[in-house]
Amino acid sequence: MDTERLLELLEGVRRGKLSVAKALDRLRHMPFEDLGFAKVDHHRPLRQGFPEVILGEGKTAGQIASIARALRRRRANVLITRLAPEKMTALKRMLKGLRCHEQARAASWLDRPIRIVGRGTVLVVCAGTSDIPVAEEAAVTAETMANRVERLYDVGVAGLHRLLENRDKLFSAAVLIVVAGMEGALPSVVAGLVDKPVIAVPTSVGYGASFHGLAALLGMLNSCAGGVTVVNIDNGFGAGFAASLINRV
Repeated sequence: MDTERLLELLEGVRRGKLSVAKALDRLRHMPFEDLGFAKVDHHRPLRQGFPEVILGEGKTAGQIASIARALRRRRANVLITRLAPEKMTALKRMLKGLRCHEQARAASWLDRPIRIVGRGTVLVVCAGTSDIPVAEEAAVTAETMANRVERLYDVGVAGLHRLLENRDKLFSAAVLIVVAGMEGALPSVVAGLVDKPVIAVPTSVGYGASFHGLAALLGMLNSCAGGVTVVNIDNGFGAGFAASLINRV
């Protein structure tokens, strides 16, 4: 239930097209619906502007499908993150019309077409090809949350000319998500070039001394460039969500 659906419901009652009893029945599961193993937050779109997102890790395919169906009964667009390949295959059979985003390890199940509401373009930049899964998680999240999204991949600091060749994309974006592993230098470089918010995403890509992304995380937290905000290691979803909120201001 988002603002648009609630207004629709109230307008139906006002015009006499919907009885008070039927309206009450539709509102019965607000603010949440108890499935026993999960309490689905149907009130979240009214509070935050986006429906609850399902984290696929740690849940069975059956649990994910039940939560997704509960969201769709309230006409919410569904986003599922961190899906292992076997769960994705099982969910394809269980949820008709599910769209799988293999690189992002995510899936979306849309009740209605996405109408762009973001003010500008969210640009997702990643340092290397190995960072693409996290970058795609950010991109798919931002797209599902009604933003125009562009991608700029494999433009890390080991070949800085690749980044500079795409200055027009950098300068025209409203918000930039910059994904990097190894030493995590790319967000500082990008933030030194643009006057827009930069959301830095450290990845667990790298050799032994990268400590599974800790080196990149600390490097980004210690950025000398202004305007850099850092999310957790491999947290493409968090970056996409934050960028969506910024892009609506």
